Amino acid sequence: MSVTAPEGFVAGAAACGLKASGTADLSLVATADGRPVPAAATFTTNKASAAPVNVSRRHLQATSGRAAAVVLNSGNANAATGAAGDEHAERMCTLVAEGLGCQTTEVLVCSTGLIGILLKIDKVAAGIPVLVQSRAAGAEAGQAAANAIMTTDTRSKQVVVPGRGFTVGGMAKGAAMLAPNMATMLAVLTTDAEAEPAVLRRALQDAVSRSFNQMTVDGCTSTNDTVMVLASGRAAPAPGGRATELELTDALWEACADLAGQMAADAEGATKVVRVKVAGAADHVQAAVGARKIAQSQLVKCSFYGQDPYWGRVVSELGSAGIAFELDRVRITYGGITVCRGGVEAGDPAQADALRKVMAGDTVEVVAHLGLGSGEASMITCDLGHGYIDENMGTS
Repeated sequence: MSVTAPEGFVAGAAACGLKASGTADLSLVATADGRPVPAAATFTTNKASAAPVNVSRRHLQATSGRAAAVVLNSGNANAATGAAGDEHAERMCTLVAEGLGCQTTEVLVCSTGLIGILLKIDKVAAGIPVLVQSRAAGAEAGQAAANAIMTTDTRSKQVVVPGRGFTVGGMAKGAAMLAPNMATMLAVLTTDAEAEPAVLRRALQDAVSRSFNQMTVDGCTSTNDTVMVLASGRAAPAPGGRATELELTDALWEACADLAGQMAADAEGATKVVRVKVAGAADHVQAAVGARKIAQSQLVKCSFYGQDPYWGRVVSELGSAGIAFELDRVRITYGGITVCRGGVEAGDPAQADALRKVMAGDTVEVVAHLGLGSGEASMITCDLGHGYIDENMGTS
C-alpha cells in the first residue's frame, strides 16, 4: 500500500479522456470521512507557476493549513493557461468538495502534463463524480491512484515508512524536468501521526530539502512541482506518547528520499542512478554547489551512460563551479575505487575489471574529495542517453 497505508485515508482513480490512451487520468487522495485534517505543501520555485499551484497555495492559506482531499489530473499541466486555468483548477476543487461534503478551500489540486494547453474541463467535470465514487481504502485503491498520475513514467512510485506508532505513505510521479527545487514531479504523502499544521509544514520542508531538492535529472524546473502531506492523527497511542517532530520529520524524509530515488531510476532514457558526493569542501554550502554542478553536467552524465569513469570531466566541473578549489588536493573515486589523486591519474590496472563492473551497475557513486575542509553534500542524478532526446525532441 502507499497513500492508503496510514489510518484514515482513501484513494481512487478514474478515466475522463485527457490521456489519448484512455487510461486513468484522474486521481484522488482523501480523508476517509471527508473532514479536513492538518496539511502542508511545498511548491515549485518557477515564477511561471501553474494554476493548480496557485490555487492550492491560496486554499492552504485560507484554511490555515487544513485539507480533506487532493485531486490530481495527468495529461494536462493546466500551466500558462491564464485566468481560465485558475477557474478550471477551482472548479475541480469545487466538484470534489461537493462529492465529499467539505468546503472548496479544503480541497487541494495538482496537474501534470503538457504546458500551455487549456484543460478540457468538461471532460474533467464529467469524470470527477466517478472519481469520488471510486474512493476506497486498501492497497488496490492506492495503486490505482498512483497509476493515474503517471505521464512519461514507466512505473508507479509508491512508498510506506513505519514510524514509532505511526505510518507514512506516499505516491509520486516524475521522469523528467527533475531539478531542484523540487524535482516535473508531484508527490502526495499521508500519515496517521498527530501533528499541527505548523509542525507538519516544518517537517515537510526539512524532508524535501534533504531529498527532492537534492535530485536532478536534466536541470529543468517544472511549473507544477508539488509535494503535499495530510495528517489524520488516527494512529493508535504509542508507548512513550505521540511522535515527536523529529520522528515525523525523519519518517517523511525517508519516504521522500525513497520516492526521489525511484524517480531518478525511472528518468527518461536513464539506465542508471548516479549518486554524487562532494566531501572535504571549504563548507557545506560550497559542497552543495559542487555536487550540483557535477550532477547537472551533460558531459559527466553522458560519460555515465557510456560507462566511462572519465574523472577529468568531474574535475573540470568542480574547477568552474565558483567554489574554493585546489587541483593538487583533489581525490576522486567511482564506487570506492580511486581514479584521481592529487589532481592526476591514479588508476590501478589491477582494479580495471572491478571498475568496469562498477560503471556497468544500476547505481554508481562518485565521490570528489576536495581536501579543503569538512563541508559535505550529495545529489542524486542519472545518466544521459539517447532515450531522453527521443522523448523530448517534440512536445511531450
